[in-house]
This record gives sequence, C-alpha cells and structure tokens, in this order.
Amino acid sequence: MRLEQCLPLLGLLLCSVGTTAQQDEEPEGEFLVEISGTTVTITCPLEDEVIQWDLSGKSQDTKDRKFVIKDHDSTPANLSCSLGKKKHQLYLNAKVCATCEELDALTVAGIITADLLITLGVLILVYYFSKSRRGRASSAGDSRPRGQKMQRPPPVPNPDYEPIRKGQREVYAGLAPRAI
Repeated sequence: MRLEQCLPLLGLLLCSVGTTAQQDEEPEGEFLVEISGTTVTITCPLEDEVIQWDLSGKSQDTKDRKFVIKDHDSTPANLSCSLGKKKHQLYLNAKVCATCEELDALTVAGIITADLLITLGVLILVYYFSKSRRGRASSAGDSRPRGQKMQRPPPVPNPDYEPIRKGQREVYAGLAPRAI
C-alpha cells in the first residue's frame, strides 16, 4: 500500500527531471527560421565567430549566426552555412506576403467558438419553427374532411364475389369437396 502512494510522486519527479534535461540540451543541426512580412531570418546551428553563408551560389562571410533575407519573393532557395568542414544545408520554400497578419491561438479559438455558437443558434431556430409548423397540414392535397368518420366503401359490383352471410350458404354449397 505504501508503494502505491509513492508512485505518483515518482512519476512527477521523473517528468520534471526529463523536462529539465531537455531544456539544457540544444538541438544540433536544426535551423531556426523566422518569417515576418517579407523578411526571412535564418539562424545557423553552428556557433563560431565567422560563418560562411551560401544562398543559391552567392557566398557571404558574416560574424553573426543569423542570416536575414529582406524582401523575399517566395521563390525556393538553397541555403547553407558552413564553418570549416562542417556544413549545414537548408532548402527554403517560404511563402511570404507584405499584407499578411499572423493570428495567435486565442484569436483562432475565438473564431471557431463564435462559428459553433452561431451554427447552434441557427439549428435551434430551425428546430423551433419546424416544431410549431408540425401540426398544420396543407388542405390542398386532401379532399376528405378530417372531422367526420370514414364512410363505408361502395358495394362490390359482382354478386358472385360477395362475402358469405349467415343463412345464404346455398350459393356456395357446390364448392364443398366431393366424397368418393
């Protein structure tokens, strides 16, 4: 029983140690790409004073890990950063526009919630109005009055097909099976 009480605490401890260890490690070999309007900023995973950037055949030496492309026209480009023999390559296919706005998660959640509420409101209105019209029926297609009882059907025209009535069995007496 004491072991069962310690398991949640042990799980919490393992989760906290695991997230701390992940925060300390920096992923090697991953570019960081930031897009703002038509400006694209790329951060090289290599760390040193002089990094050589190569953008589709154009070489540039910088002292910064960040490479900024201003007025990017959304065309795909091959990009690489190198330091001595270490070289990291990136194929950049970023779609940019000058008038685009970035939405945060709260705004997107608000739009989805408002859409669901409006849809629910329309469903309730349709249900309410269809419920109130359910009792009304169109009288154009129905020729018989609703308040009166059903009348008898017309009599059968051929008397041979009339039902057998009590006391009139002589008409159908010849239909009995014959005894041999």
